[in-house]
Amino acid sequence: MASTSPQRLPEWARKGSPLDPSARALRVLFREKALNTVCEEARCPNLGECFSRGTATFMLLGDRCTRRCGYCAVATARPQPVDPEEPARVAEAAARLGLRYVVLTAVARDDLADGGASHFAAAVRAVRRRLPAARVEVLTPDFKGEPSALAAVLGAAPDVFNHNIETVPRLFARVRPQGGYRRSLELLAAAKGWPRSQVTKSGLMVGLGETDGEVGAVLADLRSAGVDIVTIGQYLRPTRAHLPVEQYVSPDGFRALEGRARALGFPTVHAGVFVRSSYNAEEVFAAAPSVSGRH
Repeated sequence: MASTSPQRLPEWARKGSPLDPSARALRVLFREKALNTVCEEARCPNLGECFSRGTATFMLLGDRCTRRCGYCAVATARPQPVDPEEPARVAEAAARLGLRYVVLTAVARDDLADGGASHFAAAVRAVRRRLPAARVEVLTPDFKGEPSALAAVLGAAPDVFNHNIETVPRLFARVRPQGGYRRSLELLAAAKGWPRSQVTKSGLMVGLGETDGEVGAVLADLRSAGVDIVTIGQYLRPTRAHLPVEQYVSPDGFRALEGRARALGFPTVHAGVFVRSSYNAEEVFAAAPSVSGRH
């Protein structure tokens, strides 16, 4: 996995995609509908590109997370009350944007009995009613491994169930202190074993100090859990208060990682410096011949 020193940001890790003036309409729409996007809250480097293409990832359940992950720019604070009208507003915004593929994620809500699972389900159903032809992908927290929460989400029949593993077991305590590596793997395996044929997806960051061997082991674990689609991207520090970048993986390094993942049998792999779990999600799903025909 070719990499460079973290002291200087290499040219390949600089994203040159300013926000197109036409994208202002998206921000106006999101403010009008009182909606959050993970693109904005997590300071995604792809925001300019995605907003300029008229797409975004909706973030449910407010903009305050109950967890404090070392890599994530979403605010940690006391959450706001659940807004039961939010799913309908998400569906209306998705319809206004003419989305054919809708990605729904959320902050972690450990303060709720079901972790927000019923709200995810309500949002999936609202989108289905408003846009019956659209595909829907959910990117969920781990729900503390609660089977009934997972069942609530999958009962709404999303096209893709996504939960990010994020990092290697050795780094979990530093990167995702309130998560658990085995818990995440078990969630993905349980989703894959759901009675209907469920497409599953997971994402991994590199650049936090993991070794090649550790990355290979995580990929093998994800494949053993039945994950269909894997995304691999470079960790980029959102602020100086977050974990430092330990190494930058080169484009050649990402091509090597993609090859390793494909050799393990993943039907679909999306790897690259700026790859994020929901980046180009529609195109990634459409390129998956073994899964994209399901509905």
